[in-house]
Amino acid sequence: MSDIYTKQETLQIKKEFTSPDIYLERETLKVRSSLANFIETEVLQGLDIKAEQFWQSFSTLVAKHMDTNRALLQERAYLQQKIDLWHKSNGPIVAKPEIYCNFLREIGYLVAEAKDFTISTEKLDPEITKISGPQLVVPISNARYALNATNARWGSLYDALYGTDAISQKDAPKLAGEYNPIRGEAVFDYVAMFMDKIFPLQKGHYTDVTAYEIKENKQKVNLIITVKNTKTHLQDSMAFRGFREEDGVLYILLEHNKLHVELVVDRSNPIGNLHPAGLADIIVESAITVIQDCEDSVVAVDAQDKVAVYRNWLGLMKTNLQETFEKNGRKLVRLLNPDRQYISTDGKPFSVKGRALMMVRNVGHLMMTDAVLDTKGMAIGEGLMDGIITTLCAMHDLKQQKNSKTGSIYIVKPKMHGPKEVAFAAAIFTDIEEMLGLIPNTIKIGIMDEERRTSANLKAVIKEVVERIFFINTGFLDRTGDEIHTVMMAGPVLPKEKIKAERWLAAYEDRNVIIGLQCGLMGRAQIGKGMWTQPDSMYDMLEQKISHPQAGANCAWVPSPTAATLHALHYHYVDVQQMQERRLNEASPPLSVLFSMPMLEPAHLTVGKICNELDNNAQGILGYVVRWVDQGIGCSKVPDIHNISLMEDRATCRISSQVIANWLKHGIVSEIEVLNSFKRMAIIVDDQNVNDPLYQPMATNIEDSIAFQAALALALKGNTAPSGYTEPILHVARCKMKSSVNKLL
Repeated sequence: MSDIYTKQETLQIKKEFTSPDIYLERETLKVRSSLANFIETEVLQGLDIKAEQFWQSFSTLVAKHMDTNRALLQERAYLQQKIDLWHKSNGPIVAKPEIYCNFLREIGYLVAEAKDFTISTEKLDPEITKISGPQLVVPISNARYALNATNARWGSLYDALYGTDAISQKDAPKLAGEYNPIRGEAVFDYVAMFMDKIFPLQKGHYTDVTAYEIKENKQKVNLIITVKNTKTHLQDSMAFRGFREEDGVLYILLEHNKLHVELVVDRSNPIGNLHPAGLADIIVESAITVIQDCEDSVVAVDAQDKVAVYRNWLGLMKTNLQETFEKNGRKLVRLLNPDRQYISTDGKPFSVKGRALMMVRNVGHLMMTDAVLDTKGMAIGEGLMDGIITTLCAMHDLKQQKNSKTGSIYIVKPKMHGPKEVAFAAAIFTDIEEMLGLIPNTIKIGIMDEERRTSANLKAVIKEVVERIFFINTGFLDRTGDEIHTVMMAGPVLPKEKIKAERWLAAYEDRNVIIGLQCGLMGRAQIGKGMWTQPDSMYDMLEQKISHPQAGANCAWVPSPTAATLHALHYHYVDVQQMQERRLNEASPPLSVLFSMPMLEPAHLTVGKICNELDNNAQGILGYVVRWVDQGIGCSKVPDIHNISLMEDRATCRISSQVIANWLKHGIVSEIEVLNSFKRMAIIVDDQNVNDPLYQPMATNIEDSIAFQAALALALKGNTAPSGYTEPILHVARCKMKSSVNKLL
């Protein structure tokens, strides 16, 4: 063990992997002791629910819903089998879209279009209904990340510009260990340009501002801005919301498009001293909402893993989560930020929220967990367990309403296939509310429109949760993986990068917005877009991701607090409400376009192109899986084959494994070619991780490398994996790894 882990890390592993976790009897359930003790000694403390009452409710929930859960999964397999047989007989869809759609209706894959309706969800927070802005998704298993994401409601624009490639390194480079005043001037110029666009002055420009002042009288507080020797004001006087002064520092609060910007004026600050007006920083309201993720970005394969996930969510809901860490030799404690205090223009104190509105993403319907066993000794649905326990934790916030001011619990539900599965989730939430004594529809549902059957039936899906829905979001990564798997038998698919450029994917994105607007989500719920996957490419993000608010999406995913601060600028440049109003009466792309992904003509591929595509996918799978299996990292920056860092999670892995599985199925590549590619790429991935002290090389012992074998299995068995999901194989491999470490200890 000493060759792999430090002494401190070894002790932590022993604690996590070897703690006895026996089953305890709770009502009709068998519950792992770690989970039972957590519920009884931590979660229930302070709530008006007795342990006996909770376990009785949990038992009833399992007995009532698990048969349906399993039946829905069987229906997925049945429909896929029918679609496979159709493609074997008919080939690709493109030439026969009407015949194909009629077939899908006959087997129940497509349902009748719902009559027009408007959602009626009540008690939603303004971050959902009124404020457009970035949305962070963060693995809740990491307390520090979870806290950072929630605190990313506010971010330094100076830091985001200076520290990333948003400003070119060529003319104004970052200097190691020292401040570059040339780059600092470039940041000042960028901020001045932004301020001129969003908060224009009556006279002059921000590059010439030399002073900011607050003038108070009995009736009014005024913001006076000096441009050279002339005093002026904002063109829009209503944009000035208030101020505060602390220790000689002036904080000026502005507002535009319902988003706040804070100017920090401090001539004694080293940066402020370099600015003509003493502008030491500009703090931008950034991540308006954050999804605390129990799903794709975490690795939680047993009861102890799940307790760690739930404990962080509980701490966030009770507002007492904290994390201690070292930075530059100093011990720091990370806490949740308080609200921000100001004096309004009429002289009265007021506050602005200091934290992002938190949601929690549960697991979908597929995975089972042996953290709890039912009366037959069978593992129960992990998503069902997530539903009742994350709700129970969130009840602490219902008492104090520091997260949701309206008394709502926001649960994002992923990977659901069609209206039946959405109705099933709603039925579970209804029973949880009744069992825990909550007002009906306290639990709001966010729907990830990331599976083919959901996007094809989106209006009917929304109809099933008309009083509960707060969010729909496109997940183009999972959606691509599901598309490939669904049409597996139609023929060989295009290379991964070419799939992204096809019109079916644009139709999918457009349908999500247009159908959402037709169902009344404008001003009532979020319509979201997916992740920017290149966390080190902020210049490109600023150039491209503005397309999301321009499309009418009032939130979109970003990979970091810094990215949230930069993406927030887009919601100042674009009025999302206006964009939604423009699109309100657009016709949504028809199903014939949604189902139009073309198949590959093998003759167009050279041996070199085949090899490159195979290596690219194999390297991506290995780079992600080795961290997932060996270190329990569910989402991270993983270098691709060109050493460009990409945000990888199970959705990206799903695409890569499905492309290889498809090419195997249609003879574009052979199993031996796949194996040889994985062997070559293991050497590259090992080299890319050479500086990681926890990394265990794969290439030198592929037969015994659990991670290598799991990665290879994703490709070789991708054709038979349920819906092409990676979770089943990854979970088995991670459990095997934890077991092997336990034996070594």
